[in-house]
Amino acid sequence: MKVFRSTRLFLLAALLCIVPASSFAGVFISINIAPPVLPVYVQPPCPYDGYLWTPGYWAYGEDGYYWVPGAWVPAPQPGYLWTPPYWGWEGGHYLFHDGYWGLHVGYYGGVNYGFGFMGIGFVGGEWRGGHFAYNTAIVNVNRTVIHNTYVNETIVHNTTIVNNNHVAYSGGPGGIQHQATAEERTAMNEHHVAPTAVQQQHIQSAAKDPQQRFSANQGKPATVAAARPLTAPVHTQPAANHAAPAAHTTAAPAAHTAAAPASHSAPAYHPQAESRPAPSAASRPAPAAQSRPAPESRPAPQSRPAPQSHPASKPSGGEKPHGRGR
Repeated sequence: MKVFRSTRLFLLAALLCIVPASSFAGVFISINIAPPVLPVYVQPPCPYDGYLWTPGYWAYGEDGYYWVPGAWVPAPQPGYLWTPPYWGWEGGHYLFHDGYWGLHVGYYGGVNYGFGFMGIGFVGGEWRGGHFAYNTAIVNVNRTVIHNTYVNETIVHNTTIVNNNHVAYSGGPGGIQHQATAEERTAMNEHHVAPTAVQQQHIQSAAKDPQQRFSANQGKPATVAAARPLTAPVHTQPAANHAAPAAHTTAAPAAHTAAAPASHSAPAYHPQAESRPAPSAASRPAPAAQSRPAPESRPAPQSRPAPQSHPASKPSGGEKPHGRGR
């Protein structure tokens, strides 16, 4: 059975290599076992302007289902939006439809992933003149860094597909029943861009982590959402003053985001409280002790005759002594 899975996944990987990125969107995995329910978790705050949320989902590998954590990801270029992957029931099998980037959000089975992906389109924000504005009625952002925000709860209500059971697939027994709208069908036929290289690394890291496998976590992954974005921001300041830490170039998160209680389920549209951990004194390196040279010995001052008194002279040009500017 495992040999059959390995052979099938190898053929699917080979197929991925020959699919052009411009037409990226298709079905690459077909199995007979339904994906587990979506775990409930709290969205970490967006730390950088221009980053978009990619929700977590159940993928399938040699050892069965594994959870790919949600993460903040930079768009491949301004104006692009993410259409998340989804599982759909077709012809007696569960088929996996991969995610992609495009100018509009396409059909993703009506699966309510939360955080803007409420089943139809995306309501967590929009591009405005090359800059992304965040709808804080639904997404969590660091407001000390990000100021281009707005609040629109009406659009959230109008695009939400109720998914109280957190079902992770469309159609079939117990699945979500939502047919693609005209807008979603149009977006499906537009120019698409495949997941970025850092997204692919993120998926591979999750596939190699035993704690992300359903067989080990029984639906409660060790990491449900990446605590840090997948890549470091691009700084325009000199590198000496704003050097990006090397750890940001990897896809693996530094810390795990704990699962949220039921009151903070992913489909909820109320903004999450921002989590800003207080700096720890232990995490700051102690200042290195500076070595100072010993004071030099100087000869005692010699006695000099008192100066003779002379008439006081006025300073030329009305000059005044300069003080140090602050």
